[in-house]
This record gives sequence, structure tokens and C-alpha cells, in this order.
Amino acid sequence: MTVVALVPAAGQGTRLGLNRPKAFVTLQGRSLLERAVDGLFASGVIDEVVVMVPADLVDGARALVPRARVVVGGVERTDTVRAGLAAVGDAELVLVHDAARPLTPGPVIERVVAALRAGASAVVPVLPVVDTIKRVDADGAVAATVDRADLRAVQTPQGFTTAALRAAYDAAPGAVATDDAGLVERAGGAVVTVAGDPLAMKITTAFDLRVAEALAQELK
Repeated sequence: MTVVALVPAAGQGTRLGLNRPKAFVTLQGRSLLERAVDGLFASGVIDEVVVMVPADLVDGARALVPRARVVVGGVERTDTVRAGLAAVGDAELVLVHDAARPLTPGPVIERVVAALRAGASAVVPVLPVVDTIKRVDADGAVAATVDRADLRAVQTPQGFTTAALRAAYDAAPGAVATDDAGLVERAGGAVVTVAGDPLAMKITTAFDLRVAEALAQELK
């Protein structure tokens, strides 16, 4: 079964505090986008990568990731993923991977694809939640302590049969979502989990970028 990975890279990354789209921010001299795409190909289980970027960054993205196909994304993340889905053709399996997770190890990607090949229609890599979680009210007062035993933090790549992901997007034409598996759940689909990895951390803030810089230096 053909596996295509979609990499949404149209976000501005305002919480990072830098004056450029997050996917084009560099980490140890290489952009997050380059690292994410190279990591997907290096896993050995991806046939094609499609990157979705703003129209004015298409040429720049093509120069950075010549092995990938670059298409124009949308205003919202869901619009961007829709644009990627339109480009995958007849591929049976599709992964959606954050460019902001540039250090994701190959075994995580392999586990997602293996679960799809074993018959799952939607797969997410997860980590146990280690912090104590509190539910608070509108005034910021603690309303309850949440049992974290059944909680998991979700990473990417999230994997799907192309049919399942397309059906989920078709069922929610106006949805704005940050989690593709959530759309599959909303459409009544089953989502299974595989083990994630702390290295698949998402770079959202300047602090995250400093942590990733240190990790990238160690991984050289």
C-alpha cells in the first residue's frame, strides 16, 4: 500500500515570537521543515511527502525540500490538510505530520505505518501524561483533580487510511481542528494508539526551541 505523508507548513508560529513562518525557523542550521521531511523519508516507510505552504513560500519550500511535492495550503490548518488530501491521488495510506516536530524518531513513524498495514484505519502516537492535571473554573479556581491514568498526550505523525481521513473531512466541511484524529472520532471512526517518543516534542514556544536546540546538538 502506498504511503503519503502530508506536512502542513502554513502556520505563522506567532507563539514562537519570530518574524517568519515556524516551519522555516532553523534548528542547528537546518529548517524545521527540512528536518521533518528528511526524517519521514529516512524512516524507510514513506513513498512520498507532500508539503503544504502559503502561496508566496512555494518556491522557497521547493528549494529546501526538493524531494517533496509542494502545494499551496489554506488559511486554517483544516484547509491546509484538505489541500494535501487533494494531492495524494490513489494512495491508500496517509500520514499527517507537524513540521514543528522535527526530531521525531524513525521508529515512531514505522509504528504508525505498521498499525495501518495491520488493519487500523486511524493511528496516533501517544505518551502517558506525567503531570498532575487540574480542571479549573472560569475564575481560575480548581474544580477537580483529573485522574491521569487514562490520559495520553498525542503526537504526530497521525496515520489514516486515505478513505477514513477523507470521510472525516467530508463529514465536517466547516470544521476548524488542530487534531485530524479528532475529526475521525467525531465521524464515528475508531482510533488506535502506538507508543510515541519524547523526541517527537512539538516546538511551539521559544523555550521549546531552546530545548530542541540542545537535543539536536546531542543527536549530531
